[in-house]
Amino acid sequence: MRLVLQRVSSASVTVDGSITGQIGTGFMILAGIEGEDTLDDLTWLVQKVTQMRVFGDAEGKMNLSVKDVGGDLLVVSQFTLHASTKKGNRPSFIRAARPEIAIPLYEQFLALLETEMGRPVARGIFGADMKVALVNDGPVTICIDSRARE
Repeated sequence: MRLVLQRVSSASVTVDGSITGQIGTGFMILAGIEGEDTLDDLTWLVQKVTQMRVFGDAEGKMNLSVKDVGGDLLVVSQFTLHASTKKGNRPSFIRAARPEIAIPLYEQFLALLETEMGRPVARGIFGADMKVALVNDGPVTICIDSRARE
């Protein structure tokens, strides 16, 4: 599973003119699911997301987690994170999980995040044409891949 975390001061996702998810300070998370992802991948990523220390402390140093600052999460599914551009100019998405695999994993990831955060997590709608708006704070953008645990 691949995630793109963006530290934001605000973010929202809109589908068909209606806001489906909106947050203030926190992480806007783009989530790409592979067919081989497991509960272990999800659990590892939940810990990374909720414990990532990239929010400013009293001295302005990136030393606090999203939980420490009482921040929120907005998660949007994005299969294009698994684009292969190896051949030609048209990306291949063969590594992205099919909906019948990806949707249950996406829902499980959201549930695990909600449990860890102790509150609801804002979200987009899986497979929908979404319009995402955000104010990237910093900017701080971090890519995490459960297959390359760096």
